[in-house]
Amino acid sequence: MNEHISEDSTAESDDEATLRAEIEVLREENRRLRAEYARARKSEYRRAALVLVGIGLLSGIGGILLTSAQTVLFALGGTGVFIGVLTYYLTPERLQPASVGQAIYRAMAQTQTSITAELGLAEERRYVPVDDGGEQSVRLFVPQHATFDVPDNDALSDVFVLGENDRQRGLATYPTGETLFERFEETKSGSFDTDPESMATQLAGALVEQFEVLDATDVESASERVTVAISGSSYGPIDRFDHPVPSFLACGLARGLDRPVAVEIEPREDGQGDALVVCRWDED
Repeated sequence: MNEHISEDSTAESDDEATLRAEIEVLREENRRLRAEYARARKSEYRRAALVLVGIGLLSGIGGILLTSAQTVLFALGGTGVFIGVLTYYLTPERLQPASVGQAIYRAMAQTQTSITAELGLAEERRYVPVDDGGEQSVRLFVPQHATFDVPDNDALSDVFVLGENDRQRGLATYPTGETLFERFEETKSGSFDTDPESMATQLAGALVEQFEVLDATDVESASERVTVAISGSSYGPIDRFDHPVPSFLACGLARGLDRPVAVEIEPREDGQGDALVVCRWDED
């Protein structure tokens, strides 16, 4: 009997050791694949940089040989070399899969949703521009009641907003789109447009081209409203609490228009793409 138990224990120990060895092999293979993927992406960036530099040099040589088109070729050559050098030296050192950011955001959204539910707050959301120590910023205000007034700047500096009366009570958080907008401001060329449709077009373009969190967008505008049709969200369903896509659009519009912006998520009637992000505001 004891020998039988001993044999079973030995078999279980061998199985456990085999399983651990297989897990370690899988971990090592996962690390190898990640490193290989990062090297491949860096190689793609650097090949593109070398191609741009090559085109720039060829354009410069063409400018020397073809005096009739010298100005254009020299300009093209200088641009190609400049962008190529930037691309080579600004190659990202670490690449994170979209699933990592999505997992981090999902945890934050679940926490915020639980807080608003336990406090019994309303379903309304307002992205409110505020003066944050002399600098413009945005707060996401979640009111306690469906019928509410937007609190003033000082009240929104607190997380739990008491306000001057019951209609101004609620929760004020730092929206995910605010930090994205700061990055957008640092890298954008030219001034930020004041027309709502132009602003929304710039913001939507940044989500696709700069931040790469969407595959495509389409902007439509009406009186006191812009609608952005989105496709291919890398952060999952956009109807979660303070999703980066509608948050970024609302923060940008709130800053540009200097007024609170409400966001609604609607399904696309054509069945194509993810959803419609509808941003509304009052002119008064």
